[in-house]
Parts: sequence; structure tokens; C-alpha cells
Amino acid sequence: MGTARDVLRIAAGELGSAERPAGSNCTKYGQWYGLDGYSWCMIFVQWCFAQAGVKLPKRTASCGDLMRAAQGAGCWITSGFQPGDVVIYDFPGGAATDHCGIVESVAGADVTAIEGNTSEQGSQSNGGMVCRKRRAGKLIVGAVRPAFEEKKEETVDAEKFRELWMALRREFQESAGGQWSQEARDWAVNSGLISGSGKLPDGSPNYMWEDVMTREQLAAVLYRFAKLAGLTDGGARPQQSDGA
Repeated sequence: MGTARDVLRIAAGELGSAERPAGSNCTKYGQWYGLDGYSWCMIFVQWCFAQAGVKLPKRTASCGDLMRAAQGAGCWITSGFQPGDVVIYDFPGGAATDHCGIVESVAGADVTAIEGNTSEQGSQSNGGMVCRKRRAGKLIVGAVRPAFEEKKEETVDAEKFRELWMALRREFQESAGGQWSQEARDWAVNSGLISGSGKLPDGSPNYMWEDVMTREQLAAVLYRFAKLAGLTDGGARPQQSDGA
């Protein structure tokens, strides 16, 4: 079973898909459903959910039929819409349930949804294209709340976090650095500001160029620079390898 994000990713991938030929109601969604040439806003919704492996209350090409099935199944809502809901509209002058879409986002009472068989400027309930539309709350009859897969959040304890953090640091530590900083890095090494720690797999010194720097390491680098500038007692360059 898929998630709301899966359904929306699939629906968004269909934006701009249109009838061929125009005005025919012929689409790949109708071919899939077995009812090509029929008004296809609900068929598009059914197709998206099927691709994501998410079941709706009923396999139907009718907005009203899905609404009634959802009411009977206890998954019909009239407020509190959220991404993934199948929203059903009542446009002025049309049927009581004459269009639908998949909610992508919510702003107050309004929703933005991905809809099939609509248009940017023409007919909104039989426009022949998949579009992203923002609809006023007053047009919404209600919505179907599908049963999506619930993603369980993985808990990470302190030990696991340290393991992940150290693995990430090792990846950074073994980076040779970018070409853009080559001159500066050569200067830092040759002047003794950076001494690094250990060796890379190829045997060369590991200066850990993309690793994080602790305050202790920062203090060591600043102290070495101060010595080079004659700001401290003694000007000898440090030889120890302490990871900075």
C-alpha cells in the first residue's frame, strides 16, 4: 500500500496530459479503466490511486458514486482536508457532484488539487487536461479520506546516532577537497597550519578537508598562525598530529 505522497507524486507526473484527439474524452486513463471516451476526472483519480497501490472505497467513474461509497465506509469528510484526500466539487449550474481532484495542499478553506479532465481557462469539469487547480472552499462538497500506508518513524538512540555521525564524518574525512581550494590548502599544509591525522586509503596524508572542525582544533590552528605571525613567544612550527 502506498502513501499520500506516492499518490501525489504520480498525479503530478501527469500534469499537462491531455485527450487525444482534443474534445474526445479519449485518454490512457480511460483505456486503463475500460471506459475510454467517457468523462474522466474520476477515472484519472482511480488510475493514480491504483498506480500507488492505494484502494478507494469503490472502483467507479462517478463522483457521486464514490461519495456515497465513502459515506457508507465511514471515510467521507466535509472539513479538515489534507493532502491525498479525493475532493469532490459542486460547480454552479452543474450536477450536485460534478468534478473531483486529489488534494495537494490546503490554504484556509481553499484547496489546491491535481485534477483530470479540467483546463486552465476553459471548462473546469470537462476541459480535457490534467491541471493543478486552486478551488474555493465554497465549491467543495466534501472529500474521501483514503486508507494510506502509515510510515513508521525510525527511532535513533544516542548510540545509533553516534554510529551514523561517525560514518558520515569518515566519508567527509576521506575527501581530497575541491580544485577551487587547492592553492589555499597547499599553503595551509606547507605553513604548518594544518597537519591532519593518519593516512588515506592510498597512503597519502589525511588532512580531512571536508570534516567538521571542533573548537579545540580551531584554537590549535589559530595558535599556529599566531606563532607564524610572531604574536606568541617562540616561533617554532608545531610538529604534532592532533587532527587539525
